[in-house]
Amino acid sequence: SLLNQVFSVSLPALTQTDKPPTPWRTLCDAPLDGASVVGVHGSVGSRFDRRLGVFVETHDLGEVMIETGFILATDPDTVRAPDVSFVRKDRLSDGPAAGFFPFAPDLAVEVVSPNDRYTEVAEKTAEYLAAGTRLVVVVDPRTRTITKHPAQGETTRLGEGDTLTLDDVVPGFECAAADLFGRWRL
Repeated sequence: SLLNQVFSVSLPALTQTDKPPTPWRTLCDAPLDGASVVGVHGSVGSRFDRRLGVFVETHDLGEVMIETGFILATDPDTVRAPDVSFVRKDRLSDGPAAGFFPFAPDLAVEVVSPNDRYTEVAEKTAEYLAAGTRLVVVVDPRTRTITKHPAQGETTRLGEGDTLTLDDVVPGFECAAADLFGRWRL
């Protein structure tokens, strides 16, 4: 079936098409996009996006995006599209990119899907941090936990009863972890 196939596409070819094959990967075989998002994953990602987006827009801090491609490395080309991302205003002097952003986001949020392997999520996290992302947040609906991976400092794991802050990456933002999970349970 199509869902079990993987297509390899060069970065230049990928940027010249509106509809690449699905699922698709860059030349280095790093997952960029997979099967359609499942309900809980989409709901949690949407909740995060809405809360962060309103805060960032209200305070004119930059841009919050969903599933937007960032070039993390070249040779081999590596593009990642976090579920939710944030880029500071001062890094967007020319406005949003017409194609993939040629740099890592300041914040990358990954929502763990039921079919994700924790080792794959750890690899993505390491790639973001190595490319310059200041904070990676992994939201796991299965365990109803949120793990913050800062570029500098200690990893922090939050439970449903905790409040998520985004440290100095998005100063002043806070959200009850339980609000991100909503009523859905896996």
